[in-house]
Amino acid sequence: MNIVVVVFFAHPDDETMLCGGTLALLSSLGAQIHYLCATRGEGGEVGEPPLCTREELGQLRSAELACAIEQLGGNNLTFLGYTDPEPDADGVLQPYAENVDEVINKLCAYLHRTKPQALLTHGTNGEYGHPAHVLCHQAAVGAIRQLGSKAPLLYTFQAAFEEHPRPRLCNQDDPADLILDLPPEIVQRKTAAALCHRTQHALFVRNRSREVGRQLTVPEVIVTTESIHRVHPPAHPPQDELASLLLKSGCARRA
Repeated sequence: MNIVVVVFFAHPDDETMLCGGTLALLSSLGAQIHYLCATRGEGGEVGEPPLCTREELGQLRSAELACAIEQLGGNNLTFLGYTDPEPDADGVLQPYAENVDEVINKLCAYLHRTKPQALLTHGTNGEYGHPAHVLCHQAAVGAIRQLGSKAPLLYTFQAAFEEHPRPRLCNQDDPADLILDLPPEIVQRKTAAALCHRTQHALFVRNRSREVGRQLTVPEVIVTTESIHRVHPPAHPPQDELASLLLKSGCARRA
């Protein structure tokens, strides 16, 4: 099925760690995936030990994202043009824009050009409350409203379900409509994409290593179950092209 999907996310690595299996599976099923990243991740970590200077980070993370997309499968990559701010002096995370209407207008223009059947983005709660993730979600909802009858389906990733493997990451206000049990070949592609994001490897493993009491590797923290929630139009269970494609793969089940 030749379905066009836009995935809109805040930073390089969000596409992999939050929904990489879903994207790889959709790509393997013939979907066209367009990646739209709000920033180049300039405010993120530079690696342990450092792989670049702070000034070089945006360029390096852009290259890491391109590498990841090659592993997941995708048709193109576009940056929305915002700069990712560093956390403030107290470590508080920041949004990449103050004006959500500006982001909505840019997203609408992109959707008008690409004409996707579905838009996939961050959840209502920004996964773990990241304000840049919340901003992407708010902009996506605003764009759907602005486009009206021409709006694509809107889905969010990291939807909540009882056995969610990483409760800290799930959006508690977005109940899962579909749960994806990733097959080994898709897990392998998601892992390869995560390995592309070398500057962020220490971040990927830090919390889980602390939880289990030993140093973990990136492949050991790759989540093999993902989930999505349909926002627009609201329906449970969803009956649409995206849901049908995933269900027919045999890797998705209704929550």
